[in-house]
Amino acid sequence: MSIQNLYLISYLWLSIALVVHVTMFFITAPFGRHTTEKWGITINNKLAWVLMEAPSLFIMLYFLVLGSNSFHSYVWILFAFWIIHYINRTFIYPLRIKSTPKKMPLAIAMSGAFFNIVNAGLNGYFLSELASPLDYSSTWLSSAHFIVGASIFVIGMMINWKADTILINLRKPGETGYKIPQGFLFDYISSPNLFGEIIEWSGFALMAYNLPALTFMVWTFANLVPRAKNHHDWYMKQFPEYPAKRKIVFPFLF
Repeated sequence: MSIQNLYLISYLWLSIALVVHVTMFFITAPFGRHTTEKWGITINNKLAWVLMEAPSLFIMLYFLVLGSNSFHSYVWILFAFWIIHYINRTFIYPLRIKSTPKKMPLAIAMSGAFFNIVNAGLNGYFLSELASPLDYSSTWLSSAHFIVGASIFVIGMMINWKADTILINLRKPGETGYKIPQGFLFDYISSPNLFGEIIEWSGFALMAYNLPALTFMVWTFANLVPRAKNHHDWYMKQFPEYPAKRKIVFPFLF
């Protein structure tokens, strides 16, 4: 594939992200606390997470190992950041969460897998086949956009992991139902786990400094901001005592 064709696909994918972003404010994705069986066949929530996230992990591993230019520069560092995130999301996170009677619609798991196939495909192919080794040379490692981007990525990942841990440990053994999360960034926003992911992929886009990475950042924002609003509205509806000062996903802003 030529770089012109990849860019064309990326711009098309960006335009779809904008449509999805608006649509998701009106249609709540039916998984987690929003689960419903109206979307057809449902499957175990742990299995669903693996099916959704595995394509992104294995596609990037494929391009890292078999790509033409993956080790001709320091571009492998970008692969490493991506793979670390998706090892957690594909295997560690599903093992940590509790199996619940609430299952995930297979349609949602498959749509999530498709999303990951496209994003990993665009990023992996660009980095391994089309990017110039000069773009990711030793000069890149000392550039401001790499240093700042890598720092932002790590900070976002730590926020995401910390928030996930708080949510996973909300229920004591034998307990059911939902509680209001407290502490850490939960004192300021309803979804610090989603905030952390948005920060992560913003850092990745700054590090990588290319169109496919920007595309993934926009898609992350398009998916997670409406999702965070759905969470916030659900909390406000379920808990009359829910802290009114909490924002949705960006501290002090929204």
